[in-house]
Amino acid sequence: MKELHFLLKSGTSDSGKDWFNVGEYKRMPNEVGGNETCPSKEVSQKMKELLYDYHAIKNKSIEDIIDFHYKFEIIHPFQDGNGRVGRLIIFKEYLANNIVPFIIDEQLKLFYYRRLKEWNNVNKYLMDTCLTAQDNYKSVLNYFEIQYM
Repeated sequence: MKELHFLLKSGTSDSGKDWFNVGEYKRMPNEVGGNETCPSKEVSQKMKELLYDYHAIKNKSIEDIIDFHYKFEIIHPFQDGNGRVGRLIIFKEYLANNIVPFIIDEQLKLFYYRRLKEWNNVNKYLMDTCLTAQDNYKSVLNYFEIQYM
């Protein structure tokens, strides 16, 4: 994850800022959608716990991967770029678990953000958004006659 963050943020205007910490966990507080996130001093431990719990799951389902994503976003381990890193991880994990991936496009972006906030209350909303995005991705695969699982 740190390497993904480094690749995404290297060479950007943020990378020249001393406090930004490209490729490393955040040093300063941040927020997502107006909500507080994990304090910077707790990030390393929270990430270890999240990864330990996630890797303990043998056969990961769509819901397991989305749940991991939600928890990653709540920790918000990097100063900026968490959403991009998180969505890349989802894409990679879907492929690693033989699940057709998805991309959150502009049409679904606001639904995705709103439903990410609701995950703890009604996780079916975010699942529905991700499955819709997956259906859109399948349409592209079908158009180009690309076989998928």
